[in-house]
Amino acid sequence: MIVITGAAGFIASVVAGSLNEQGRQDLILVDDFSKKQKERNYINKQYQLLLDRKELHNWLKINHDKVDFIVHLGARTDTTEFDWNVFVELNVSYTEQLWTLCTEYRIPLVYASSAATYGGGELGYNDSHDIVERLQPLNPYGRSKNEIDKWILRQKQCPPFWAGLKFFNVYGPNEYHKGRMASVILHSFHQIQDSGEVKLFRSHRPDFADGQQLRDFIYVKDIASVILFLIEKRPESGLYNLGTGHARSFYDLATNTFKAMCKAVNIKFIDTPLDIRDKYQYFTEANMEKLRKAGYYKPFTTLEDGVSDYVTNYLMKDITY
Repeated sequence: MIVITGAAGFIASVVAGSLNEQGRQDLILVDDFSKKQKERNYINKQYQLLLDRKELHNWLKINHDKVDFIVHLGARTDTTEFDWNVFVELNVSYTEQLWTLCTEYRIPLVYASSAATYGGGELGYNDSHDIVERLQPLNPYGRSKNEIDKWILRQKQCPPFWAGLKFFNVYGPNEYHKGRMASVILHSFHQIQDSGEVKLFRSHRPDFADGQQLRDFIYVKDIASVILFLIEKRPESGLYNLGTGHARSFYDLATNTFKAMCKAVNIKFIDTPLDIRDKYQYFTEANMEKLRKAGYYKPFTTLEDGVSDYVTNYLMKDITY
C-alpha cells in the first residue's frame, strides 16, 4: 500500500491520479475529509481507504507492515498566515511524528518541503544540505518547512529512503479550492472570463519591470512524475529541488493564458498588497542538477505547453484530474 497525505488537496490528488494510471489502487488517502469543497479531487480516484489525518499515526502502528511507501504532502501552505503555532502543529510536529514512525517501521518517505525555504534567494537556490541551517525564509510557512528540513538533517536514524522535495511554483488542475494561494494562471483564467483583463502585481523594485518578476513555474503533472520516479527508483536520500530550472515572468504566464483562451492580451498592473510586499520573492530558479544526477532525465513541461493543457483540458471544461 501507498499512503498519501493531503490527498484531498492539489498536488497529492494529482499524485493519486497518476498512481491510478500506473495501475495502483492500493492507496490510503489521508486528509481532513470533512471539508466537502475538495471532494472533487478524490471522489473518482481508486483507493483502498479514506483516513482522517488525525488517525494516521495510530493507524500506522497497527498496519505499518502493509505499507510500501508514504508520500507526505499534507500541510498548511498559506503564505499569508502568520500564526506560528498553526504551522508548528500542522507542518512541524506532524511531520516529525511521521518521520519517527517511518524510521521505526522502515517505511520509505517522500515529504513536501518548499522553495519558500530559500527566502529572498541570498544564498541561491541550490539544494545542498550545507546551506539549510543558514537559510532565512520570508514567512512562517517557509520557516516551518525549513525547520523540518533542519530537524531531519540532524537525525541519526532515518527511514530506508527519504526525500524532501523543495517545490517551486506549482500550477495545474485540482487547485480550484486554494483561493488566494492558487496559481496566477487560475486567477488569470477567472479574471479573463469575468472582465477580459488580467491584473498583475506592479514591481516595487527598480531592477524589475512591472510583470517581469521571475519564478520557476512547474506543472503539477511533472511533480507527480518525479514522485513516481522516487517511489520506484529510490536514489540517494536527501533534499531535492523540484522546479524546471528555468525562471519565467508572470507576464509570460498571463499572456499564455490569454492565448490558450483565444483572447486578446489585456494586462493591467496593481500594487502588491502591503501584507506581503516586503516578503515577496522577485526571482526563483531551481538548480536541478541533483535530481538529474539521481537519474531523472525526463524533460519538464514548458510553460507554454503546461498552461495550454491546464486551460484547455481542465479549466475550460471545469473538470479535475
